[in-house]
Amino acid sequence: MNGNGDSAARFSGKVAIVTGAASGIGLAVAKRFGREGARVVVADLNRGGAEKAAGEVKSAGAPDAFGSACDVSAEEQVGRTVSETLDRFGRWDVLVNNAGLMVFKALDQLTTDDWLKVWRVDLMGAFYFTKQAFSKMSDGGAIVNVSSVHARETTAGVAPYAAAKAALLSLTRSAALEGKPKGLRVNAILPGAVDTPMLWNNPNVKSGLEKIQRADVGKPEDLAAVIAFLASPGAEFVQGASILVDGGRLTHL
Repeated sequence: MNGNGDSAARFSGKVAIVTGAASGIGLAVAKRFGREGARVVVADLNRGGAEKAAGEVKSAGAPDAFGSACDVSAEEQVGRTVSETLDRFGRWDVLVNNAGLMVFKALDQLTTDDWLKVWRVDLMGAFYFTKQAFSKMSDGGAIVNVSSVHARETTAGVAPYAAAKAALLSLTRSAALEGKPKGLRVNAILPGAVDTPMLWNNPNVKSGLEKIQRADVGKPEDLAAVIAFLASPGAEFVQGASILVDGGRLTHL
């Protein structure tokens, strides 16, 4: 173990794509993989943010990293990011579907466009990358989907997000079944409250509608550690799992 608590070089020679990786959980995940020997593709909607984050990933110890501008809701852009990855590194071993989007509206105020905007990112983006992985990822590869506690317990005003994250767990199970014969493992985590701008800018949190206890707020690095485990050889018998990573928040009565 090194000073950051990382296992030494679990991902040496491996290549990881992390979506939504310019900040927050995604950036922590990208840095974690890089420190453990992976070459990392930082995929993010914002090209400048992706390239800046890739520099941070290399500074954190990655042997190589690059930023790829990718709107995960656009299938052709997902294909382009995968092609860039294979052109540069010649292989692809790990996918972390982390990119996410929320809309805050009451059910009777939601439009079809509101639903589709969220679902195209939170669900279809994961599908597009998983579809690519099924034909182009190396044997023994791993996919980790970032769902949410909202897939099981939720609050008012976030119906499209909660539904998309629940659907992502279903996609995880289906992909695990169909991926196993291809030598691919697929699992998911359900984060709780994590110390990122997405949490503190949440209007439900600001208004007090969603109660957050400081003891229940985790760090992006806490999520990165579990994701790295699920993608590692140490989890080779874990398939189709959905793991709560919420500091015990959902155990409260």
